[in-house]
Amino acid sequence: MSESEVAIDPAAEPTETLPTEGTEEKVEEERKSVEPPSSERNSAAARSQKSLSRKSSSIRNETPLTSTEQDFINAKSFLLSTSTSSGDNLYDHLVRVLTRIFDERPQNAVDIFESLSHDEKKKKFQGEFSTVHNKYEKTTEVSLAEIQEKLFARGDADDEDIVPEDDVDSPLPNLMELAYFFEQGGIGLSREEMIRIWLAMKDLVDTHPLEHVRFWGKVFGVEQNYIIAEAEYRETEEPEEEEEAEEDEKDELAEKDEDGEEEEVEEDDTPKPDYKPPLDPPKEENRTGCNKKTYFVCNDPGKPWIKLPSVTPMQIQISRQIKKFFTGRLDAPVISFPPFPGNESNYLRAQIARISAGTHISPLNFYTFDEEEETESDDGGRDNFMKNEEFEGVPVRELIDPTLANWVHHVQHILPQGRTKWWNPNQKGDDSFEDEDEEEEREEPDEPQPEVGLPLLTPLSEDIDVDGVPPWTAKLSSTLVPQHAVAIMRSNLWPGAYAFASDRKFENVYIGLGHKYSAENYSPPPPPVIQDEFPPGEAITEKDDPTPEEEAALRNAQEEEAEEEEAIEEGEEEDEDD
Repeated sequence: MSESEVAIDPAAEPTETLPTEGTEEKVEEERKSVEPPSSERNSAAARSQKSLSRKSSSIRNETPLTSTEQDFINAKSFLLSTSTSSGDNLYDHLVRVLTRIFDERPQNAVDIFESLSHDEKKKKFQGEFSTVHNKYEKTTEVSLAEIQEKLFARGDADDEDIVPEDDVDSPLPNLMELAYFFEQGGIGLSREEMIRIWLAMKDLVDTHPLEHVRFWGKVFGVEQNYIIAEAEYRETEEPEEEEEAEEDEKDELAEKDEDGEEEEVEEDDTPKPDYKPPLDPPKEENRTGCNKKTYFVCNDPGKPWIKLPSVTPMQIQISRQIKKFFTGRLDAPVISFPPFPGNESNYLRAQIARISAGTHISPLNFYTFDEEEETESDDGGRDNFMKNEEFEGVPVRELIDPTLANWVHHVQHILPQGRTKWWNPNQKGDDSFEDEDEEEEREEPDEPQPEVGLPLLTPLSEDIDVDGVPPWTAKLSSTLVPQHAVAIMRSNLWPGAYAFASDRKFENVYIGLGHKYSAENYSPPPPPVIQDEFPPGEAITEKDDPTPEEEAALRNAQEEEAEEEEAIEEGEEEDEDD
C-alpha cells in the first residue's frame, strides 16, 4: 500500500511520526483508533487488521519501531487470529464481552465474566449446515392451529353485508348461550374450545343438508377424543348409507355363488341337523327408533366430520356386556368377549344410543303429543311428539324437587332386544314356506313374551335406583343468588350426563368416558357351558374285529354258497337244452 493511498482513505489513521517517549499515551491512542463502535463490532477484526497494516507501513517508512511497539503489534495480531473451528477471534470476543459489561455495569463483574463470555459464544454459535437439521418439523399444536385457522376465516365481502332474518330458523343453535347456562353449574368445556366447536358445527351445517344440529357432547379416549354432533337430515335429502349398498352387493354375489354350486354339486345324502340358529333382530330403519338421529364425530374442531353408521340391535346387546375404553380411532378393532360385531365406530354409535335413551330429559309439558294424530304403534306406544308452543316454563324450585316428577324422558326406551319396538323372532315372512308334512311333524315353538318398555315422556320418578343410589341428582346452580339460578340435573347412571333448565330453555350434554356406572368392578362374562357328549348306544357302537377262525369259517361258507349257485345254474341250463 502506497502513501498516497493511505492519505486518500478516509478510514485510515493519521500518518504522523510516533514519538519515542510516552508509551502509555501511544497505547491509549492506539486503542481508541482500533476499537470499533458498537454498530460496527462485527467487522472490527477486518478494520483493525487493515489499520495495523497501514500503521506498520507508515511507521516503517518514517521511523523504526521500538521493542514495546513491536510487542504491542504482535500481541494484537495474535488476538486477531481467526479460529479454524468457530470462525471467531479473541479480540472481537473480548470487545463484545467488555462492551456488554460497560453497558450493563453489573456488580462483581469479575465473578460473572466467565458466564458473560459463555453467553456471547452461544449467540455466535452456528451449527454445521445440514438439510435434515434445517428442515422445519411442525409440532402437533402448530399443525392443529393451521387446521383451525380456516374456521376463523371470514366470508366474502358480499356475505358480510347480508343481515340474517329473524324469522328464518337456523339449524345451528346458539351454542355459546347454552354453554353459559352449563357454566353456571360448573359443567362443560372451556369457552375457547366451545367457540371452536361452534365454528366446526357451522362448517358441518354448510357442507351437509341438515335440518337440525346440536352439540351432543364429548367422549374421552386413550389416544384422541371424540366431539359428537347430533343432526337430522332434511326429509328428501338423506343420503343412502354405504353399508346397506355393500350388504346388497354381498347378498347378490352370495345368491350367484349358491346358484352355481347347485348346478355343479350333486345331491348330498348326508343327513343334516334340523337345528337352526336364532335370527338376529333386524336393524331399525332411519328416522325411527335407535336410528332416529344421525351422528357426526371429529377428533378436534376443524378436522373433517365423519358420519357414524346406523346401529344394530346386536351391537347394542353386546355393548351391554362389555366395557372398553375408546382409543379415538374409528377404525380400531374392538377385541372383547363376547365378540363385538363391528369396530370402534359401531361401538361408539351403540354407546351414544344407550346414553341418549337414558339421559336425554326435558321439563314436563315442554313436549306434547299431537292431538290430531291419535294412531298408536303396534306396541301401544307413540313414536313422535311435538314442541308445546304454549309452554311457559317450570319454576326452578319445582325442577329440583327430589321426586323428579317435573322432568320426563323424550327419547324412546331401548328394550333388552336392542330395539325400541319389539320384533317377534317366530314370525314368518311372505317368502318362507315349508311342506305340510314337515309342519305337522315339527312342533310349534312357544310364543315369546313381547318386551315392553317405558313410553315416551315418562317422568323420571319411574327410573330405577342404581344400587340404592337415586338415578338423578338435582341442584341449583347457585344457592347464594337463587333468584337467578338455573336447575341442574346430573345422571348417576351415566356419569358425565347433565341437563339444565331455565324458563323456556333446556339442553342436555354428555362429557365423559362413555361407560355406565357399576357398583362392582367389571369382569367379562364367562364362556358358555360346554355341551354334553352324545350318549353311546347300539347304533354307534363299533363291532370287534373277527378272529382268524371266524374269518376262515366265513370264507368256507362263502365258497360253499358259490358252489351251490353254480350247480343250480348248470341244472337250469340242462333243463333248457332238453
